[in-house]
Amino acid sequence: MKFTINRSAFTAKLNDVLRAISSKTTIPILTGLKMVVSPQDVTLTGSDADITIQTVMTTEDDAFGLTVDQAGSIVLPARFFSEIVKKLPDQQVTIEVSDGFQAQITSGSASFTINGQDAENYPRLPEIETTDTVKLAGDLFKEIIGQTVIAVSNQESRPILTGVHFVLEGTQLMAVATDSHRLAQRKVQLPEAIAQRYDVIIPGKSLTELSRMISDGSETVELRIAENQVLFILGETWFYSRLLEGNYPETSRLIPESSETTVELNASSFLASIERASLLSHESRNNVVKLTLGPDANLAKISGNSPDVGNVEEDIQASSLEGAGLEISFNPDYMKDALRSFGQSEIKIAFTSALRPFTLVPTEDEDNFIQLITPVRTY
Repeated sequence: MKFTINRSAFTAKLNDVLRAISSKTTIPILTGLKMVVSPQDVTLTGSDADITIQTVMTTEDDAFGLTVDQAGSIVLPARFFSEIVKKLPDQQVTIEVSDGFQAQITSGSASFTINGQDAENYPRLPEIETTDTVKLAGDLFKEIIGQTVIAVSNQESRPILTGVHFVLEGTQLMAVATDSHRLAQRKVQLPEAIAQRYDVIIPGKSLTELSRMISDGSETVELRIAENQVLFILGETWFYSRLLEGNYPETSRLIPESSETTVELNASSFLASIERASLLSHESRNNVVKLTLGPDANLAKISGNSPDVGNVEEDIQASSLEGAGLEISFNPDYMKDALRSFGQSEIKIAFTSALRPFTLVPTEDEDNFIQLITPVRTY
């Protein structure tokens, strides 16, 4: 096996595949990077058994400057190999495997020889046989992930809540996540109807890694779902993830249908106020910020205190305030995550009582995106 390739383009593809490789795996060969060379292309594969990423570099793509002298395959120690390639002195790198499973890496005046393993021992990729494909704009899918993955649970005691629940039916995709303290739900219209209904739970960790691979302005993400795997196709890169097994809780009943008090304000300016208040709340044991609405028209007040440090109060000008006066306490970190997902938009926050969950929605699109937060009882 022998090929020569542009080092910086090769490094970018290595970085993608490394996202799937963990040093903590119980299968030793999965700490390695599988490389398969054919006369037309080089295929890189990395996996931790939960996530598998495969990417292809072809001789036809001038960006890679790829020339193949001899086909073959090998598994190389991923982190070590990647660090070597990044630090090589020349723009071109040549990788050659001759006798056994030793790879020689040369670039300019530098030359490394590292030990590899037989690629035949590397686990096979999952089979995704469905032809039903859902296509979404890359920036839209990245936005959906960012708006929902914030609410997944980090507690392994309820593994089902560590994923985002996707329901695809007809022309609608709905993504929802909850950790039982907060909830995030986003709906989007698909460009065309799909033949089959899908109801799957994708691990939040997988979606976070996928989101990092979707570059701004990237064109399309293709989604294919099988029995226990999901495949995302981003150009020449294939991203596989296992699905979580089990039934996701019925979340629609958690969202209140009516409210006693509503306030409309700008998400980014409210976020700045919450960030200032949380400087003190983080110093106290309970990490709570209080929001007071009314009786003054269109004026809300944020307050927080830490017995050891002091207290904070800030008035916030709302564009609209309707309903009964209210005092409600909440975790400011949950509020900050929710507000960041709205960007610069105007939002409406709806409350039913001081002890019931409240909702945040963008005023221009109230039906398709909702964040819900459970308040904190302070007495």
